[in-house]
Amino acid sequence: MNFDLKRTANQWKNGPYITYSLIAIQTLIFLLDYLAPALQLQPRGVMFGPYVAFFHQYWRFLTPIFLHFGLAHFAINSLVLYFIGQQVEALYGHSRFLGIYLLSGMLGNAFSFAFNTAGIQSAGSSTSIFGIFGAFLILGFYFRHNPAIQGMVRQFAIFVLLSLVFGVFDQSIDIWGHIGGIIGGLLLGNTIALPKNPGRYSIHTRILTGAIYVFLFGICVIYGLKKYGILV
Repeated sequence: MNFDLKRTANQWKNGPYITYSLIAIQTLIFLLDYLAPALQLQPRGVMFGPYVAFFHQYWRFLTPIFLHFGLAHFAINSLVLYFIGQQVEALYGHSRFLGIYLLSGMLGNAFSFAFNTAGIQSAGSSTSIFGIFGAFLILGFYFRHNPAIQGMVRQFAIFVLLSLVFGVFDQSIDIWGHIGGIIGGLLLGNTIALPKNPGRYSIHTRILTGAIYVFLFGICVIYGLKKYGILV
């Protein structure tokens, strides 16, 4: 019995439990938002520039990652996260994957704050999902001679390109959030690096890309505040 429990624990430890946990969290939040509208989770948590600028609600750079507008929005993002998250988490490891997911999503929301039309509301885990796409795409640079990696990178790149093109023509899609998310994923994938291949990553390049991430986030916040007349 102890052996079975230990084996089960090891399977969970080595499995994509961060991916499963993220899906569980956004599922719980979606159900709460649907069953208990009095909680006003969406009004309190979506990216809404005026509340960030005028009321200093900076948690809105993070909370939109877990909120969705309707069942279709939630279901599509959850399915994509389920299939893609497992693969990227297996490569980067649990803590690195979580860092990439959250921080790239936050940069995506910062892009939304800065470049979307004033007063637009946005939410969804797609900013983070594009981030993990970006974290995988950067592997194409480091594993140029690996046919398996290159094949998957090409597939992901086509999907990302088509999604971005489609987003240009669909006004309901937060194209700036997706762009910010994938840029965040590219930068963070290089900064955080794979756990078992440190020799492939230059420490100077890792520091530089980390600094670029911080710089872009800061510029987006400043630009957004200027858009709302907070900064001159």
